[in-house]
Amino acid sequence: MSGQSVPADFSGNMLDLDEDDDLEVFSKNTSLADGSPMPNSPSSMVNQYRLEEDEEEQLDANTKDLFIDVDNPESHVTAIETFIMYRVLTKTTRSEFDSSEYEVRRRYQDFLWLRSRLEENHPTLIVHPLPEKFVMKGMVERFNDDFIETRRKALHRFLNKISAHPILSYSQHLKVFLTAQELSSHRKQGPGFLSRMGETVRAVANSVRGLRSRPEEFTQMQEYVEDFSNKICSVDKVTQRIIKEQREYVDELKQYSPTYTQWAGSEEELAESLNGVASCVERCSKETEEQIYHLSEVLVPTLHEYVLCAETLKAVMRRRDNIQAEFEAKSEALASRKADQDALQEEVDGLADRVELANNALKGDWARWQNIMRNDLKSAFISTAEKNMEYYEKIRSS
Repeated sequence: MSGQSVPADFSGNMLDLDEDDDLEVFSKNTSLADGSPMPNSPSSMVNQYRLEEDEEEQLDANTKDLFIDVDNPESHVTAIETFIMYRVLTKTTRSEFDSSEYEVRRRYQDFLWLRSRLEENHPTLIVHPLPEKFVMKGMVERFNDDFIETRRKALHRFLNKISAHPILSYSQHLKVFLTAQELSSHRKQGPGFLSRMGETVRAVANSVRGLRSRPEEFTQMQEYVEDFSNKICSVDKVTQRIIKEQREYVDELKQYSPTYTQWAGSEEELAESLNGVASCVERCSKETEEQIYHLSEVLVPTLHEYVLCAETLKAVMRRRDNIQAEFEAKSEALASRKADQDALQEEVDGLADRVELANNALKGDWARWQNIMRNDLKSAFISTAEKNMEYYEKIRSS
């Protein structure tokens, strides 16, 4: 395997683990507090990272005041549609809530409503993505148990990301989502079709007009997002390919083991050796299946989540650019239309404030999102490293 070259079609997009500092788990200082080198065995490194992760989780738990669980999915069938309702349980110590506990039921469309309202009210904050409405392996049977459980976990993670956000967690829309028994009346209060169409037209016009000059720090953010998107997509695709190949490998092993068992039955002198090989192959098959399960349940969901996050970041950057483009357009109009100077000046002043607020909001949320992203990916990679070590130790011992 080491002698084979990496295919050119994706080798340029893979993470350069020697040079890239985005995933600091790969470039961490391995010295102890007294300056002596840290034990560099894989298990020692993983244990060190796991200890730090546990300490961070404990700190978060001590400061958290809003706890949300998504569970108990139920299928509902009507004359025109079939959908899943999830129970959303909330416990809180916040004074703005009338009670300390709430229980409501929500469907996927309700989560979409919440996210769209958060984006409308906070266009340059990074609102965590929802799982797609359909996933490829769930297209045929999108209400089977595996699909429902995968979506439940993603919805649970979405709400907990929102509840941990220093601004979004105090949104009135989130409070309504968590406490109101019926959302229908609240959903009707959003902007109408013509209003949304007007916003879309303005956004398109601003994107066509473009920016005169984007601030350097946001240009760097834009470049980072594009680079991050390419990298995380490549890692996601390669991981999916590895899982596919390992599944094919397991299928081969399952056919391989019985062959040796049958052979042992006809070769008395070789029976012990052949049965030993059959047992070894069977153990390898079992351990590989566990490895596949771990990759599928731990690493792949995290990677795919941040593939979606990359698209969310691109949308946030576009909205920030649109606000600046509108500000620039109004500024130009103000300079050329003296008769409307007073009215335009008020708009320009307001848009100047929006640009400043948008810039500050995005800069503040950017650092926070990077920290969460790195912790999430670090946790997934650490867990995968642990499983890899366990897997190869078991394979070696067999």
